[in-house]
Amino acid sequence: MANMERNDMDILEKGQDIGGITEEEKIYVASYWQLIWWRFRKHKMAVISAVILGLFYLVAIFCEFVAPYDPEQYLVEYKLAPPSRIHIIDAEGRFHRPFVYKIKQERDPETLRNIYTEDVETRYPIQFFVRGPEYKLWGLSTMNIHLFGLSVPVEEQGVFLMGADRLGRDVFSRTCYGARLSLSIGLVGVLLSLTIGVVLGGISGYYGGALDNIIQRVIEFIRTIPSIPLWMALSAALPADWPIVRVYFAITVILSLVGWTFMARVVRGRFLAMREEDFVLAARLVGSGEMRIILRHMLPSFLSYIIASLTLAIPNMILAETGLSYIGLGLRAPAISWGVLLREAQNVRSLVLAPWVLIPAVAVIIAVLAFNFVGDGLRDAADPYSR
Repeated sequence: MANMERNDMDILEKGQDIGGITEEEKIYVASYWQLIWWRFRKHKMAVISAVILGLFYLVAIFCEFVAPYDPEQYLVEYKLAPPSRIHIIDAEGRFHRPFVYKIKQERDPETLRNIYTEDVETRYPIQFFVRGPEYKLWGLSTMNIHLFGLSVPVEEQGVFLMGADRLGRDVFSRTCYGARLSLSIGLVGVLLSLTIGVVLGGISGYYGGALDNIIQRVIEFIRTIPSIPLWMALSAALPADWPIVRVYFAITVILSLVGWTFMARVVRGRFLAMREEDFVLAARLVGSGEMRIILRHMLPSFLSYIIASLTLAIPNMILAETGLSYIGLGLRAPAISWGVLLREAQNVRSLVLAPWVLIPAVAVIIAVLAFNFVGDGLRDAADPYSR
């Protein structure tokens, strides 16, 4: 009996589980993508950042449902109203479900500034899946259910998680709507850059010769031009009377045309190193076509590196769109993006009296940091066999 117990302890010390497979053996039989996932989830900040980005994109996809109010609704009685204070304990010390007090507006007789105070006699509980202003989800179906809100009309009392701007519009609702454009322009722009970079970089590295020289000279010419002046010049060339959708796609194409050169250089270098490898020669000997060799053998061999590079490139796209929109050369009102919202901060009066108009900048910072952490995690996990 004692010998059996000692044998069991020896098995546990060696890391063998009940099924008889050790952790080391699991690594040997695991697929490449399983190894990447196991390595990635050890990077705690990358996992947390991935969850944050998932929430951001859920808000962007369902912004009509998440936003409690119409982003273009003007509420004169709430001009520059501060963020609503959420309470769970009333003035008498009793617990309640989350609620807000009724807001009373007064005017300072000396500065003529609006002053908002709470009337502790009237409570408005915050409800979930409440009926509110109608909207068209993705422009298709008409709905009036919102994630949260109050059961009374906004003219009587509103809940503003991030305050209101100088026109009385809800900053939280506008930030949710802005996430759709700002986050999607990063994805679309990076996908276009990926396509152009992989195609031209693959042609340059696989075939070489005159094609390689021409493509590399074009890349060098583009990279010698400063990015910001180039973006400004191309964006300023867009007609001012273009509709929002056309401007959006134009900005995306402009960012992609400037950002593909780095990926093309990376793909070219990898193809130059791999085109003489044994597995490429074996694929040629068995009669595989050139496109099959490129798409089925060479490209997947460093696909994880491309994914990591793309994750690190998306923040640059977001910052580029935000910067262009901030200085008036990108998206323009009535389009709603984080860059357009930050243009409100250029108004000194709004910035001094209502610093919460800078909250969209916090969303930009969080999104960029999260993408960088996820990119770091993917970059480390891209080579799961390294120590």
